[in-house]
Amino acid sequence: MSKITLKNNREYTAFFEENELGGYTITVPALPGLVTEAKDMKQAKVVLQDAITCYIEGLKKSKVEVPKESFVASMRLQFAV
Repeated sequence: MSKITLKNNREYTAFFEENELGGYTITVPALPGLVTEAKDMKQAKVVLQDAITCYIEGLKKSKVEVPKESFVASMRLQFAV
C-alpha cells in the first residue's frame, strides 16, 4: 500500500498486487475503475502518477467532482484450508 500526493495535496491510497507476469497490478479504491500495471515498483510510481493525472483530467473535462479518499483500512485474516 502506498500514498501518492498530487499538486493540490490530494492523497490517494494505491494497492500493489503481484500479477502472473511477475509485475504489479495497481488499483486506487477512491478512483473506481483505475487500474494500471507495471513491471517493477520504480515503474509503478511513474505509471500510477500518470494514470491518476489522466483520470482526474477526465473527470474535470466531464465536470464531475474529483473524489476525496475516505478512510481506508486493511486487515490480514488467517484461515485454515
